[in-house]
Amino acid sequence: MARDTKQAGAPARTRTISWRARLALLVFAGTAIATVFFTNMLLTDRFTETTRNRAELRLALYSGNLLSELRQSAVVPQLLARDPTLIGALNSSDFAQSTARLISFVEEIGAANLMLLDVEGRVVAATDRNVLGTNHRGTAFFFEALRATDTIFTTSQRESGGYAFVYSRRIVAGGDVLGVIVVEVDLQKFERAWAGISAAVLVTDSTGEIILATEPRWRGRTEEDALAAQPAQSAIERAIRATADWTALPPDAYLQGEGVMRLETRIPFRGWRMTSFTTYASVRERVNGVLAMEIMGFALLLALAFYAMSRRSALRLALFARESAELRRLNTQLQREVAERMRVQEDLAVAEQTLQQSSKLAALGEMSAAVSHELNQPLAAMKTYLAGARLLLRRNRPEEALVSFGRIDDLIERMGAITRQLKSYARKGQDELSPVNMGDALASSLSMMEPQLRQRRVLINRIVPPTPMMVLGDRLRIEQVMVNLLRNAIDATKSVSEPQVDIILSAGETVTLTVRDNGPGIEDLDALFEPFYTTKQPGDGVGLGLAISSGIVNDLGGRLTARNGQAGGAVFEMQLPVLDDGASADKNKIAAAQ
Repeated sequence: MARDTKQAGAPARTRTISWRARLALLVFAGTAIATVFFTNMLLTDRFTETTRNRAELRLALYSGNLLSELRQSAVVPQLLARDPTLIGALNSSDFAQSTARLISFVEEIGAANLMLLDVEGRVVAATDRNVLGTNHRGTAFFFEALRATDTIFTTSQRESGGYAFVYSRRIVAGGDVLGVIVVEVDLQKFERAWAGISAAVLVTDSTGEIILATEPRWRGRTEEDALAAQPAQSAIERAIRATADWTALPPDAYLQGEGVMRLETRIPFRGWRMTSFTTYASVRERVNGVLAMEIMGFALLLALAFYAMSRRSALRLALFARESAELRRLNTQLQREVAERMRVQEDLAVAEQTLQQSSKLAALGEMSAAVSHELNQPLAAMKTYLAGARLLLRRNRPEEALVSFGRIDDLIERMGAITRQLKSYARKGQDELSPVNMGDALASSLSMMEPQLRQRRVLINRIVPPTPMMVLGDRLRIEQVMVNLLRNAIDATKSVSEPQVDIILSAGETVTLTVRDNGPGIEDLDALFEPFYTTKQPGDGVGLGLAISSGIVNDLGGRLTARNGQAGGAVFEMQLPVLDDGASADKNKIAAAQ
C-alpha cells in the first residue's frame, strides 16, 4: 500500500514543477518584451534626434560654403572693372593680351569662366577660348549690367543642362561705357561634393524652382514635382528601400511612398533656400544593434535556464544544443550588422574630412601667389651675395667670400622652409606652434631685406629691448608678416627724397611690432586688408600680401592694424599675445607627452 501511495504522488509533483516552469517562462517573456519595447522607444527618439542634429549641422555647413563662394565671387567684377589693362584694351580695341590677363586672374579667383564683352555684346576675351567671338547682346547678364551701376547677379539654364550663375558689371572710363566684365561662378562643384553622401540635397531660388540638386532630374522643377517624379532606381530610393519599415516616428516628407527626414534652412542670398532629405537607415541600424544585444542577453538567460532544467533529461539537452546554435547564428548576424555600421561611420568621417581638405585647397591658390612672391626676395639676395663672393675671390679674400656663401646657404634653407610650408598647408593637419623670439625674427627679416635696403639707401631706425620677447607661433609665418610690412614701408617711400623707416618692438600685455614710414600714407584704410586691393603699379603686386598677413596674425591669436601717422606716412602694428612661463611649460609638457 505504501508503494502505491508513492507512485500516486509522483504525477502530482511533476505537474507542480511544470506549472512553475510555465509561469516563470511567461514572466521572463513579458519582462523581455517590455524591456525591448521601452528600449526601442527610448533609443529611437535619442538616435533620431542625433541624426537630425548631424543633418542640421551638415546643412549649415553646406549653406555656409555656398554663401561664402557667392560672396567671394561678388567682389571680383568690381575689381576687374577697374583693371587698367582691360580698360586700355577696350579703348584701343587691342585684345591680344586680354585673354592671357583673364587666365592669370582665374587661377587665383577660382571662377568657372571669365569673359570680357565689348559694348556690342561680343566676347573679345575669355578664359574659355571656345566662346571667343560669340555675341551675348540679348542675354540678361549683358543688358542688365549696362543699365545698372553696380554688380548684378543672374541665373540662367544651360542648353546642356544645369544652371549658369553669373556676376556681371559694366566697365566705365571717362564717363563712357566700354563693355561688360562677366564672372561665372562654379557652383556645380558643390553638387559633386554633395553626391558623396547618403542624403539628398537641393537648393531653390525665391520662386521655388530647384537650381542645384544632387539629383540632376530635379533641376528646373519645384520640390513637390521633383519628389513626385523621382525615379525608382535613384540613390536615395535605393537607400530608402534598404531601410526597414519605420513606423515609430512620423516622417517629415515622403519620397515614392517612403518616409524621410526633411530639413530646410534659409540662405541669406536672394531668397534662396536649401533642403536636405535624410533616410532613417542609420537610426534603424543603431537601434537594431542595441536591441539585438538585449535579445541576445535574454536568450542567454533563457538558454541557461533550459540548461539547468535539462541536466536530467537528454531531450532537454538536445533542445539546449539547438538554442546554442541559434545563438551563434544571431551572434554572427550581429557582428555583420556592427561591422556594417562601423563602415558607414568611417565613410561619413572620410567624407567630412574630404570637405575640410577642399576648403583648405580652395585657399591654396591664394597662398601659392604669396609664396612665389616671397621667393623673389631670397633670389635677389642670393644674386647680390654671389656677385660679392665672386669679387672677393678675384681679390684673393676667400674668408670674406665664405661668409657670403654661408648667407647664401641660409637663404636656400629659408626658401626650402617656405616651400615646405606650402606643402604642409596642402596636407591634412598643421604643424605645432612653438615659442618664438620676436627680436630674433625681426633680425632675420631685416637680413632678408638687406639687399633692397642697400639699393634704396633707406634709413632704418630700430628700437628693440635687450630682453627676449617671446610669443607662441610659427617663426616662418611671423617673419613672412614682418618682411611684408617692411617691403610695403620701403615701397611707400619711393617718392620721398630721404626715405626713413622706424621699427619699434615693445612688450606689455602683448608684444607689439610697429613699422612707421615717411611716405604719402594710406588713402583707403577700409579696403587695405581686402584681397586684390593694391596701390602699386601693374606687375609690382596683386594685393595679396596684407590680406595674407592679416590672416596669419589672426590665426596666431593677434591682430594687424594700420593707420596714418600724425606727421604723415603709414603706421602698421602687429600685436601678438605674450608667451608667459606657464604657457611655455604647458607647451613643453604637451610636446613631451606626444
